[in-house]
Amino acid sequence: MEKQKITVSVAGKPYTLVSADPPEYVKRVAAYVDRKMRETMTVTNLPAAQAAVLACFNLAEEVMKAQDENRVLRRQIEEQSVTND
Repeated sequence: MEKQKITVSVAGKPYTLVSADPPEYVKRVAAYVDRKMRETMTVTNLPAAQAAVLACFNLAEEVMKAQDENRVLRRQIEEQSVTND
C-alpha cells in the first residue's frame, strides 16, 4: 500500500503522520495514544512532556506483557501440536 499523510490529534496537538497503514488504523492507534496521554495527565497532573514519557512506559509495559503472553500461548500451541501428531 502507498504511504499517505494522516493528521491526528494527541493531547490536543495535531500531528501529521506518514504511514502505509489504512487511515482508520492510524486514527485508531492515535486515539489509543491520546486516551493514554489524557489518563496519565489527569491522574498525575504532570505537564504534557512528562506525561508523555510516563505514558510511553505504560504503553511499553502493555506491549511487553502482551508479547510475553503471546510467547507462552505459542509455546502451548506448539506443545499441543506435537502431542496431537
